[in-house]
Amino acid sequence: MLILGRKYKFTKLEEIRLNKKNYDINILKYRTRDSQEVLKDIKEYLSNKSINTIVLNTKVKVDDEIIKYLTSLQFDKDISIITIEKFMEDYLQKCYIPDDHKDLHYLEDIKTFSTFQYLQKRLIDYIGVFTLLFLTWPILLIARFKIKKQSPGTSIFKQYRVGIKGKDFKCLKFRSMHLNSYHDPYTRENDTRIFPWGNTMRKTRIDELPQLLNVLRGDMHFIGPRAEWNILVKDYENKIPYYHERHLIRPGITGWAQVNYPYGANIEDTKQKLMYDLYYIKHWSILLEIKVVWKTIMVVLGKKGI
Repeated sequence: MLILGRKYKFTKLEEIRLNKKNYDINILKYRTRDSQEVLKDIKEYLSNKSINTIVLNTKVKVDDEIIKYLTSLQFDKDISIITIEKFMEDYLQKCYIPDDHKDLHYLEDIKTFSTFQYLQKRLIDYIGVFTLLFLTWPILLIARFKIKKQSPGTSIFKQYRVGIKGKDFKCLKFRSMHLNSYHDPYTRENDTRIFPWGNTMRKTRIDELPQLLNVLRGDMHFIGPRAEWNILVKDYENKIPYYHERHLIRPGITGWAQVNYPYGANIEDTKQKLMYDLYYIKHWSILLEIKVVWKTIMVVLGKKGI
């Protein structure tokens, strides 16, 4: 596979995943230069490697001669030509978001759930909530006991999070940090505010279990974008204008972004997770719900890293 250009720069995590799937990724930098030089580089790649797909990943104008050559490859060598947008959705299961905001066509496909989809989601919500309660009620009791033992105080943490249509709601979680810890909107590696059992709860998602009540109340879905702190959301929307798109649907206890990307520590991480959220909204299906549940189980059991 030949990636023509660097409009979108793959993260290390994505490169690892593509390699694990045995995709041989070759990146050819494309800049505004002599078209014959670019053609020479492309032909050299094709002669030295077995390329079956070329991904158009450049934001500069492509010369007519190169377009003619690429078009001819579809006939002569049966090579597929796809855009970086399609590549990301088909191979990485995330939506491409341009940095320059010149092309916003991707927004037209991000829509709220239809009535039928919503009814399906609520059915999944109830099945998921009551199944989890049946399976985890001992864990709920153990978690409450361990929190109070390692960090005295209330076991439940309440915080205003942003829900559907940007409306705030009180989100419930098991407390994983010491009371009156210093303020930092992001969780850091080896964060001293987190007590040992709190760290275990975060890694296994046990701290999210009280949100089952939020799902029953209708604040959240069982599966959806992560419910973010309203203060953080205001900052995100100032730096990522299209961030509000994820609020077209209710947030979830687990979700496509949560099982595909680790905890975020900066704006770039937030943007990466948003790409997964938008893919989930755009491509929602029962099959995708099942994939999220399965990947969540694998993460919780420690069988598969994010």
